[in-house]
Amino acid sequence: MRKIDELLSEYGESHQNNTNKLIHWICVPAIFFSIVGLIFSIPSGFLAELLPFMGYFANWATFAIILVLFYYLSLSVPLTLGMFLFSAFCLALANFLALTFPGKLPFISLGIFVIAWIFQFYGHKIEGKKPSFFKDLQFLMVGPAWLMHFIYKRIGIVY
Repeated sequence: MRKIDELLSEYGESHQNNTNKLIHWICVPAIFFSIVGLIFSIPSGFLAELLPFMGYFANWATFAIILVLFYYLSLSVPLTLGMFLFSAFCLALANFLALTFPGKLPFISLGIFVIAWIFQFYGHKIEGKKPSFFKDLQFLMVGPAWLMHFIYKRIGIVY
């Protein structure tokens, strides 16, 4: 069995309850975005000077996403493509919010992060099982891929 299949299967063991699954469908992408937004908020003058052609995307969030995509690449090329598209959306949204609400992105992101985690823990209380990342921090990265693999299955893409 491939490593990605093992990880998705193990992650799925603590995500059987329909309410918990629904919460995860909302909160996992929200948490992913909130982390992108928080990292996007870190001043990145050095990167902007080093990579002026990247404009607003010469920031720490872009750098972090590149590292995250290497992790996904080690698991599955097709899932990496989906995560790249979702990550690009998160970067674009962070950029939009940073431009629309100057200085507010870290607070918006932190609020989303806290609220989404409260719901995540509530979902696991309903499930009756601890979140997978208590066993292995790697599962913090597997959660978004777990959702993406369901989208792939629905539209017939082999991951």
